[in-house]
Amino acid sequence: MIDSNGWSTLISKERKPSKCSRTSKESQVAIGESLRYTWTLNKTVIERMLAHGSSAWCLNPTFKMKSKLSSIQRPFLLLISGAYRTTPTAALQTILGIPPLHMQLQFEARFTSIYRLRIPLPPFITDTQPHDLQMEATGWSTHPSEYLKPNQISFEDGEAYIARKDIINIFTNGSKTEHGVGAAFCVSTNDIWAYQWSAELNDNNTVFQAELTALHEAVIYASHLPNHSTSKIHVDNRASIMASSNSKSTNETARKIFKILLSNSRIKVSWVKAHAGNIGNERADQLAKDATQHGQPYSHTKLPKPYIKDLLRKRMLEEWQTLWKNGDTGRKIYNIMPSVSLSPTNWIREDVIFFFQRGHFPAYLKRFHLSDSDYCSCGGIGTALHYATECIYTVSWYMRKPAPNFE
Repeated sequence: MIDSNGWSTLISKERKPSKCSRTSKESQVAIGESLRYTWTLNKTVIERMLAHGSSAWCLNPTFKMKSKLSSIQRPFLLLISGAYRTTPTAALQTILGIPPLHMQLQFEARFTSIYRLRIPLPPFITDTQPHDLQMEATGWSTHPSEYLKPNQISFEDGEAYIARKDIINIFTNGSKTEHGVGAAFCVSTNDIWAYQWSAELNDNNTVFQAELTALHEAVIYASHLPNHSTSKIHVDNRASIMASSNSKSTNETARKIFKILLSNSRIKVSWVKAHAGNIGNERADQLAKDATQHGQPYSHTKLPKPYIKDLLRKRMLEEWQTLWKNGDTGRKIYNIMPSVSLSPTNWIREDVIFFFQRGHFPAYLKRFHLSDSDYCSCGGIGTALHYATECIYTVSWYMRKPAPNFE
């Protein structure tokens, strides 16, 4: 394992400018790229290493643990931003879009506890229970020697089969709108709409889950048809077909579809182009959209993995926002950025130093007893804002001085 100093050396090397000459614009682009790389390195390597086993020790971090984790995170924040060592940690976290380390690790611990370990979380965090979540399956759904017949699955446009009178055509679709999530299928026999089914899923279900639900209900329907009938199920979502034809799919619904298809070779599944004027596909699409508002509730499809992650991430942001709002450091940055976000700002190192009012200015040097006076040669207080807006010696670089309430 590389220690903190090792990572610092690695990041410092990453940020060294090229020896070749560059224009000012090219230099800013290079600095921005370097900051992005170091930010990514911190998120994808350093945090992941520290998150190992967090569910065992960081579910409810103590004050001492929070302080220790903050001291571990701080050097990386300084290296990524290029800020001075006197810059508050809380402000660096806000401008870089990196939550306090104990909150990030607590988020990982909470997710692992509820999703992997199946341990319920306290109600103030979430009301979602482990049994409400869709788990990923492992291993093979059937013996490797069992597989679907080559003609059962087709990724070519199946519109040619629709006109055949000896085939029962079934069209499936899933939809997610601002009103909710719906799934539906309809059955056509000899140009007559013989049957249709639709249902409303949970608002937090995904379109992929809706597509799989519609396909699952369609194969169940087809499996109960007379044995002499050949059914062709037309699906406009390739991903759901691929998952359902894969015996190693981690999706439970896809595995159920695979097993039904395996025992019913007369049921065939084919891809059909969406919104290409196909009357069956358009009808199923409209049924799914109508189901988002008027369909019968369907409770068999559980909540997806992204749902609980989004829920826990939202909770982490709320806790971070409270900590930032009630903090006693970084208030200059709080006046600029009162809300926290997981997206970093586009500030380069010079921006960070200016907005933090750091730099080799008299006011800053006097603060740390490195100068006898905090006055500029012109007689004003030598702050960064003074030189940028009102110093008589820097007139050519002036920008308009903001009003006190916008400073």
